[in-house]
Parts: sequence; C-alpha cells; structure tokens
Amino acid sequence: MQDVIREVLAAEAEAVRLVAAARARREDLVAEARRRAQDLLDRARREARLDAERVLETARQDVEREWRRGLAQAVAEMEAEVRLEEDFTRGAVDAVVACVCGHHHPM
Repeated sequence: MQDVIREVLAAEAEAVRLVAAARARREDLVAEARRRAQDLLDRARREARLDAERVLETARQDVEREWRRGLAQAVAEMEAEVRLEEDFTRGAVDAVVACVCGHHHPM
C-alpha cells in the first residue's frame, strides 16, 4: 500500500511539475507573441511614416512646381505688358516728334 501511495504522490508531483512547466512555456510563448506583435507594429508604423513622408515630399514638389509655373507666367505677362507699354510709348514719342517736325505720322 505504501508503494501505491508513493506512486500516487510521485505522479501528483510529476503532474504539478508538468503543469508548472506548461504554464512557464505558455508565458514564454505569450511574451514572444507580444514581442513579435510589437515588432510588426513598429515596422508598420515606420513604413507608414516613410510612406507619409514620401507623399508629403511629392506634394511639396508639386506645389513648388506649380508655384514656379505661376511665377513664370506672371513674369511673362508682366514682360508682355511692359513691351506693349514700350511699343505704345515709342509710337507716341514718334508721333509727337513727327508732329513737332511737321511730318504726319499715324499711330
């Protein structure tokens, strides 16, 4: 009978040891899963940040390109206006000179 009791106690001790080992293994697996999940989350955040930075840089370049295009157009319009004013002024001066000199000069 003592042998049976010893075997039952040994089996119980083995069961307790197996349960403790299983719990420890479970905790290790959960911790590893959390580390992996955190790594994936960190990587996803880095990639999202890099994607956002690329999108912002592209948008900045587009805005700058449009700004330069608008600026060039404004400069061209101002230069054309100045040329027209110069042509008009030159024509007016020529007409005044022609009138003063007695020559008829159409504008």
